[in-house]
Amino acid sequence: NCIYLYFLFTVKKNEVECLIRIFHSLVERADVRLDNIGLDRNAFQVIPHRIFGMTDDVLMNRVFFAFDKDNDNLINVKEWVKGLSVFLRGTFEEKLKFCFEVYYLNGDSYISREKIFDMLKNSLHQQSPEEETDEGVTELVDITLKNMDYDNDGKLSFEDFEKAVKEDRLLLEVFGPCLPEAKVQHQQAKNPSPSSFNTIHYSVPS
Repeated sequence: NCIYLYFLFTVKKNEVECLIRIFHSLVERADVRLDNIGLDRNAFQVIPHRIFGMTDDVLMNRVFFAFDKDNDNLINVKEWVKGLSVFLRGTFEEKLKFCFEVYYLNGDSYISREKIFDMLKNSLHQQSPEEETDEGVTELVDITLKNMDYDNDGKLSFEDFEKAVKEDRLLLEVFGPCLPEAKVQHQQAKNPSPSSFNTIHYSVPS
């Protein structure tokens, strides 16, 4: 019941119940620790890949840790419902905070120059594996910081990121896609039922 109340204003009660059923179905098919039931990285990454078409393994690893709030390397049912509520019905503010968390990932709440470099290099590699160079990526980092680092401290705070994204919403996923595409998100949000997740059921190791 506390889970239902916690997410009442984001996801409807019947949708929460459905997500919980899906969670337990996935756990039953995955090889998890009996002392702390949840989805590990391998089991979890099937969902963004198969259902939401998100295939960047580097970013999906970061998404996993953004879901995993207690840092135990497993996504429990509360983390599962909360994370998917942002995926399926999140407000712009929730998505903004989620993306920033994915990008700074277990750091000091800043996106450093080094992290920007790594993420942009990975993003470019996904698009054109043979064309990116360190020099070209460094130039993009400089351009990014020039346009987003409002306090000129050489890194991006949440305040920097929020201001830049609110001025240009296309910057929301500037360092790589970490949210489902709008059309896929809309489709799943309309019907987050077990049948809509059936493709997962056969993909999780048993």
